[in-house]
Order: sequence, then structure tokens, then C-alpha cells
Amino acid sequence: MGIIDSIGNLVMKSRMQDLEHSVDHPHDTQQQVLHNLLETAKNTVFGKEHDFQNISNYEQFKQKVPLADYEDLLPYFNRLLKGEQNMLWPTPIKWFAKSSGTTGSKSKIVPVSTEGLEQCHYQGGRDMLALYIHNYPDAQLFSGKNLSIGGSQENNFDSSKNGFYTANISAIVMKNLPFWAQFGRTPGLEVTMMNNWEEKIKKIAEITTQQNVTSLAGSPMWMLLLLQHIIKEQKIEYIQEIWPNLEVFFHGSVSFDPYRPLFESLDRDKSLRYLEIFNATEGFFALQDKKNDPSLLLMLNYGIYYEFIPEKEFYNENPTVLSLSEVEVGKNYSMVISTNSGLWRYKIGDTIKFTETRPYRFVISGRTKHCINVFGEDLFVEHAEKALSVACKKTGAVLRDFTAAPYFYARQKKGYHEWLIEFVESPKNGKEFLQILDTELGILNDDYAAKRKNDIAIDAPVVREMPSGTFYQWLKRKNKLGGQHKIPRLSNSREFVEELLDLENSLRTEA
Repeated sequence: MGIIDSIGNLVMKSRMQDLEHSVDHPHDTQQQVLHNLLETAKNTVFGKEHDFQNISNYEQFKQKVPLADYEDLLPYFNRLLKGEQNMLWPTPIKWFAKSSGTTGSKSKIVPVSTEGLEQCHYQGGRDMLALYIHNYPDAQLFSGKNLSIGGSQENNFDSSKNGFYTANISAIVMKNLPFWAQFGRTPGLEVTMMNNWEEKIKKIAEITTQQNVTSLAGSPMWMLLLLQHIIKEQKIEYIQEIWPNLEVFFHGSVSFDPYRPLFESLDRDKSLRYLEIFNATEGFFALQDKKNDPSLLLMLNYGIYYEFIPEKEFYNENPTVLSLSEVEVGKNYSMVISTNSGLWRYKIGDTIKFTETRPYRFVISGRTKHCINVFGEDLFVEHAEKALSVACKKTGAVLRDFTAAPYFYARQKKGYHEWLIEFVESPKNGKEFLQILDTELGILNDDYAAKRKNDIAIDAPVVREMPSGTFYQWLKRKNKLGGQHKIPRLSNSREFVEELLDLENSLRTEA
């Protein structure tokens, strides 16, 4: 056994013991996390403003610290960027993580502390490996390389003056990895930090096809593009022809369901394992801990205190907020986090639905801002992806990307949902695909079914098949290739749909 194998296995055993304790004592663990956060930050500017020193329980925390959006904390971020410290968290802030960027607007940036890296993001990485090895004792991960696709570093600040750097969170994590972890991953930092996505893909392919890659990690959308590039350039049919020892893909950022058929088509033996993680810009929240259960285990000991807003109060000015002990199975909640990087009662916008509470497991249902609710239908990404998956399976279609938004008729006419879909394989019968999609959405969502019944409030949806490469070109023109950037799936606004339709027209004209 090599030194990397030995170090890796020792770390994994230690992580499993710690993980089991937090799972067995969830509420004690979260109470301790809250206490540690408040005690550590009590002398920061924010801590003094909100009297952290005199907060001794959760109820007092709720009373003294208001819920926060990005704009609420932005004044503190701006002061950090001007060189002030001890604003939200006591240790010096050097890194700022860019948001994943599902919109065309300017990216948001949030601070990342050394504790946030070590106790949250790296802890999540160690637990990811520990749980995988626990579930698959025959795993040979450490005998080869982990291929990770990260975002590029973009040094937008004067490092000689204030020493601040911005990057996607994946790039920040990779930049600061310990030596033994750097040794086990590929490509090197020089390639990882390349800004030009298309050149980076070529370089990654050139380097990694000469190596023994045993695992993959990254966003399904960008990893798929890399694999397709390799297969085309190497003139092969299956990825095992390049990496015979490849065994697992650790994926996150977007739902894997639409991409699974594409990955399976590149997998000769259908032996590649898949494990989902929930690692966002603001923190590492959860990971899949069971072989045949898509639910994610909420990680409670990463320096993050969790709260939850019930679905019926998502858009209330002063919503009811629940602690972990108050959530119920089967209901949608929006996540609120307080972290060891200084995000206090921060509404991240991600929505989840608990599948069980001992231990706390859930599925990701979408984002509060990425849904359609203009006709009272409350259509979430979770519903869209499940319905599309059924429609694809029944009509032989293979989906690459999609987005949807409402279409508003003129006066005295009802609106409908317009779906822009890019297929790898088009459905055998487009009309049948549309009918199945409409039916499945009604099965999954009672509100949608009620509004669609007899066309009472919404007319039948419309599907527009987009030319191959449309979504890629849309991201490219917005300089959002690679990293954690992703397609906005659902929106109340027609901004994305109209941009894509305009792009489609220009692409057809150019063709």
C-alpha cells in the first residue's frame, strides 16, 4: 500500500467516527455549532451590533439577528474589500467566492474564511470519500487520480494592496488543498486556473488521457462536455477505453437526472458509480450516503447552523423560521444558514424537501427564485426534471438542456408555459412528449393540475426544440463557460427565454 493509500484510509476511518456522532446527536450538534459561531464572532463588528455576547439560545438568536439577503450583508462585504477586517468573522478574509451564475447579471461574491475552507469544504470532501469507501470496501480510488474540473481564478483586486482574490468556490478549494490532496488530483493548478474554458478543456484532455484516472468530480454539464471531447478526439466509443480503472463520478451543482442517460451511453459496462454532493458557493451542506437512496444526508458539524422557511411563507416579508427540530417530512423548505465565514441568517435560496428526520435526509427541490408561480401553480425545478425524465423515457428522447418560463397572452386570454429544450435525441413523437410532460406535471404538482384542469387558468404548454449547441453558445456569449455556471431551469421572468430565442434566430441565420 502506497503512502497516499495509507494517509487516505486513516483519514477516512477518523471521519466516519466523527460523522456517526453528529448523526446520532443532531440537535446537540447543531446547538453546539450555534454556540461556537456566536462565541467566536462576538467581538466582530456584526457581533457587537447584534449583541452576540448576550445570546444564549436559539430564540434569542432569532430575536436579535434579522434574516438576511445578499444585499443586506453587502455593506459588510464592501468594507472587507476596502481592507477592513473583523467585520463578520474574526479571522482575516483573503478569498471571495463568486456565485454560480445562473443569470446574466453581475456575479455575487461572498467571503470565505480559513475555517470555512478547513471545517466545511474540506471536511465535506473527506466525508465524501469516507462514505464512499464505507459503502464500497473494494474501492481503489487512491490508486489513481481524481479528475476535477474547477472554475478559473479571476484576480479582480489589487493583491499588492489588500491581498484579496475572487474565484469560483471550486477554484478556491483546489488552490488551498493540502499537499497530499493536490498529489492525488489532476490536472495541476496551472491548468485548473485557466480562464479560457475551451482551451482548458483541450489541455485537460491532453493531460488526463495519459494518466490513470479512477474518479471524476464536478458539474455534470461541464464533465460531460469534457468526456465527449475526449471520445471524439481519441476516436473511441466508451470512456473505459481511456480510463479502465474509472469507478465513480462525484457530481453536484445541478440535478443529475437529465444527464444520466448521456453518461450511461459513454459507460461500456454500466459500472460507473454516481454519488451526489450539495456543495454550494456558501458552503458544503450535504452528500449522498446510501447506495440506492438519492436522498442527501445533511451535514451538521461543518460550522453551519441551519434554519428553514416553510414553502407557504417563502415570499412573506416576515416569514416564520423553523429550527432543524421543527421540520417535517415531505414539505418544502427554503434554507437559511449561519456560517463560519460570517454569513448570518443568510437566505441562500435553495429549497429542499426532507425524506426522513432520523437521520436528516432530503432531496433538493429547486430554488425560491427558480420556479414558475405566476398563475398560482408553484412549479419547482424538482417537478420539471421528474416530468421531463418520464417524457423522455416514454418517447425515446435524450435531453441535454432546458429552460421554461410563462408566456402571457393579450387581454382576456390565458397564458401558458413555454419550454425551450435541446435534445441529444429528439422524441419519436413530439405531440406525445408534450402530452406526457403536461400530465406528469399535474401528477407531481396538485396546484399545476388544478390550474390546468379544463384549461381553467393555464393553457397547454408549448415545447420549442432548440438547435444543438444553443445553450452552450448562450453561456459562451455571457462568458459563463465552465466552473459552477449553469442553465437557469425555471423563471417567472422571460428574460432567459427571450435571449435564447433571439440566439436561436441568429444561429439559424448564420447556418
